[in-house]
Amino acid sequence: MTQLVFMLEEPSAKILLDHLLPRVLPPNVSFLCIPHEGKQDLEKSIPIKLKSWNVPDSWFVVIRDKDQGDCVQLKQRLKQLCIDSHRPETLVRIVVHELESWFLGDLAAVGAAFDLPKLPGKQQSKKFRNPDALANAQEELKKLVKNYQKMAGARKISPHLSLEANTSLSFQNMLSGLQTYLAQIETA
Repeated sequence: MTQLVFMLEEPSAKILLDHLLPRVLPPNVSFLCIPHEGKQDLEKSIPIKLKSWNVPDSWFVVIRDKDQGDCVQLKQRLKQLCIDSHRPETLVRIVVHELESWFLGDLAAVGAAFDLPKLPGKQQSKKFRNPDALANAQEELKKLVKNYQKMAGARKISPHLSLEANTSLSFQNMLSGLQTYLAQIETA
């Protein structure tokens, strides 16, 4: 059985993927999410885990927030870490700007999670049409959901996320990249 190993910047990403991946992956693909304590911890861990991992038929996916960095340079740096660690096939995905951008891309999910029935109507407002353009997605989410907290928020919102209707381009790129990666794995 093929195993995807997701190396993540933060624990809230694990919560999201634990809910999302069973809906996305075929039955013959298992997954393991390894959260880290921030971007430095993740980047230190990549070479160690990629070089020493010895579970057969394992493939890696690295997911990290863009934050304020340059997306192209960041992705190139992470890909180079994977190449240097003898795992050039590793899929690298950048969340633009942060995980909450994916939540803001589906205000219907946020509304369902927090019993805010009017919230989905804001999706077509100029501010939320392109959630990846918001450099402060977590702050925007806190304005919409009083007392929003990363871990609890991820736990409540993730089960409601739509695979098709999410307006976050980085969310859609992660899903399409994952499908392409799975197709490459099948032919390898």
